[in-house]
Amino acid sequence: MTTINASDRRAASPACEDGQERRLTIAEALREAIAEEMRRDPAVFLIGEDIGVDGGFGGAFGVYLGLTQEFGHERIIDTPISEKLIAATGAALMGMRPIADMEYSDFLFECMDEIVNQAAKMRYMSGGKLRVPMVMRAPVGTTNRGAQHGQCPESYFVHVPGLKVVCVSDAYNAKGLLKSAVRDDNPVLIFEHKLLYGSKGRQQAGGLDLTTHVPREEYLVPIGQAVIKRAGTQVTVIATHLSLYRSLAAAEVLAGEGIECEVIDPLSLLPLDTETLWASVRKTGRLAIVHEDTLTGGWGAEVAARAADECLFSLEAPIKRIATADVPLPFAPVMEQAAVPSIDRICSVIRGMCS
Repeated sequence: MTTINASDRRAASPACEDGQERRLTIAEALREAIAEEMRRDPAVFLIGEDIGVDGGFGGAFGVYLGLTQEFGHERIIDTPISEKLIAATGAALMGMRPIADMEYSDFLFECMDEIVNQAAKMRYMSGGKLRVPMVMRAPVGTTNRGAQHGQCPESYFVHVPGLKVVCVSDAYNAKGLLKSAVRDDNPVLIFEHKLLYGSKGRQQAGGLDLTTHVPREEYLVPIGQAVIKRAGTQVTVIATHLSLYRSLAAAEVLAGEGIECEVIDPLSLLPLDTETLWASVRKTGRLAIVHEDTLTGGWGAEVAARAADECLFSLEAPIKRIATADVPLPFAPVMEQAAVPSIDRICSVIRGMCS
């Protein structure tokens, strides 16, 4: 088993023996990671709504397809509509390692006490005698489902000491981070964008090729290490999920205008890899933060504040946050797309920073 550090990540994906890369979608990579961890450790089990229905879809986004046939209903537990039960904090305290499926991250608010007051605090309150090795998977992002099914609530949980908060944007890191999360003795929330699970995403994702190479051999990606997705010298852009891909597309446009952006996927918001982030900001002198969370109180506000503390005298322009408007998410597609960060808006803001 290999632990892959950020600096080694690009070199850690060799081609297969036949010369062809083994490329997986995020959904396939997550499924493979879960199966490997369930085979490795009998304490690992799945719990959630509609995840093990015989002949079903394998959960809301197909991540669990085929797992029931191998592991059975004793380890893949379908629940009623009860998020308090799905949180599985008690099972984790009793020595199990639950992977809990929250069909939509919006429903996390139904079990805030279990996550925020119980899971996050028990290890501290017991002086380390109690462990809460719980993983919560929670899909985020706008998908024309309206105000109660499209939020990005990561910022609520970044505020909570005792939790770890992970955002995955590609198959390689999705697998490695999920395996690390399952083996962690602390509660880990993993946020995944609903438009990024498949090979081409959906129309709102721009028809991207969302497959990446995933090695057959076992590996872990450490929680708390960012990865530089595109090197650049003039602007640091920090982005997660679909906003990462839109930032990379904007960087391509801006490169044609002579503006070179360094685009970073933080992968983990808590803990945050400030070493990688601030080294980039000190190099470029400019920082833009892009996320689908709202502007006010979004996790970008915390990153901006900490960057101002650490890198103020390296900055050549004000820090900019490019975020979703402070409105309940509209259902109408044209209004939804107007609310969230677009490639054009990212380009416009960065041009202004460099003018």
